[in-house]
This record gives sequence, structure tokens and C-alpha cells, in this order.
Amino acid sequence: MLKPYEFFLFRFNKWSVDEFQRWFFADGVTKASSYDIKAAKQALYLLGKHAAEMPVALAVCEWAETQDYLQHIEMTISASEGSEAVCKPLISRADFAQSDDLIAKMVRLIKEELHHFDQVLEIMRVRNIPYSNLPAGRYAKGLLAQVTTHEPQTLIDKLIVGALIEARSCERFAKLAPYLDEELGRFYVSLLRSEARHYQDYLSLAQAVAGHDISDRIAQLVAAEADLIMTSDAEFRFHSGIPA
Repeated sequence: MLKPYEFFLFRFNKWSVDEFQRWFFADGVTKASSYDIKAAKQALYLLGKHAAEMPVALAVCEWAETQDYLQHIEMTISASEGSEAVCKPLISRADFAQSDDLIAKMVRLIKEELHHFDQVLEIMRVRNIPYSNLPAGRYAKGLLAQVTTHEPQTLIDKLIVGALIEARSCERFAKLAPYLDEELGRFYVSLLRSEARHYQDYLSLAQAVAGHDISDRIAQLVAAEADLIMTSDAEFRFHSGIPA
């Protein structure tokens, strides 16, 4: 599900025909599964729709049109259905009681986030804002540094961290929306509604995985998050602290 988006994001400065083939067909075309080809075509959709003005992206798309193995699976990909089209079935673990609930909620969340990513790219394209890849900011790195390194506490901490990021996103979308033009304002309001549901899902999953009261651990991570928000930040990001 994520592979086409990872190619678009994390290989942004290395797009090429060779890199495309290495990314999606590392073992060669003859060993490619239908999922590999669908993922490759989803990446081509992203390149063609959101980066067609870039010569390297255009070169990859034009090359793909000459490759029969990229044409034999018919796909109609839209922003809302593209991630589902390349999703392999996930098998729950029999020894993990929360496995089914975790998979169901996380798959839904991932699909929504990928859809939001595509929406943002489309807004940027319409407004002639070029895409550029930004490195991760201090905020997320600082929170992840608090995560315990042994299971199941690692998973519990990551879910709590996810909840904090989503809740802070919800707050900031709400604060910014009234100051934006009508289109962006509506979009930000739609995002904050999703984020509100996401952080509740993260917390309920963390509680279910732990099987005991986790309020003390939540408080510890909330305090770490507050410190990241209230201290100065050299880089301005959506989740950065006070501008230095």
C-alpha cells in the first residue's frame, strides 16, 4: 500500500527509470507479482498527475508506456481507491488478541492519510506550488525518542505518540482554518475531523494492547510533547515549537 508513496516521497531526488525498476522490480520483471505491477502503476499515477512538469518524472512515465508488462493489468486509479488497489491482504496473528482490531483501524487510517496526501498534492498543483521534500522536524523525532525499546511497550508508546501527533494536528488545523481562504478553510476543517477520530483510535488501541491503565504513561509522553511544543525551534513546521 505504501510503496508507491514511499517512492514518490523518499526517492524524490533520485527519480529515474533505473531507480523505478530497482524500487518495484528488485528481483526482475519475470518475478514480479500483480501487486508489484499495481504498486508501480500507482506510482506512475502519482508522477503523472503531480509531477508531470518535472523532466525526470516525465521520462519515467514515457518509458513506462513502452513496457508491455506495465500495461497488461488494467487499472483505473483515483485518489480515493488507489491505495486499496495495491493492498495485499493482511493476516492477523493468532497469538495477539488485538490483531484484527489493530489491522482494521490502521488500514483505514493509512488509506485516509494517503487520500489526504493526494488531496494536498492536487491543491498544490492547482495553485502552482512546486512539491519539495522536507526532512522530518524536531517534533516527531523528539517524540519517537521517548518510545520504549521493548515490546509490548514499544507498540503502546508508538500508539500514544500517534495519538498526540493527531491531536496536535487537530488543534492546529482548527486554529488555522479561520484565517484561510474558503477552499483551504473547508479542507482544513475536513482534516481536523479526521484527525480527531484518528487520535481516539490510537488511544483506544494503546489501551487495548496494554490491558491495564496507561494514564501515567500517557501523562509522561504528554509532558514530553508539551516541552517540544513550548521550546524554541530553528525550523518552522506544522508541528514545530516556538520559532527561534
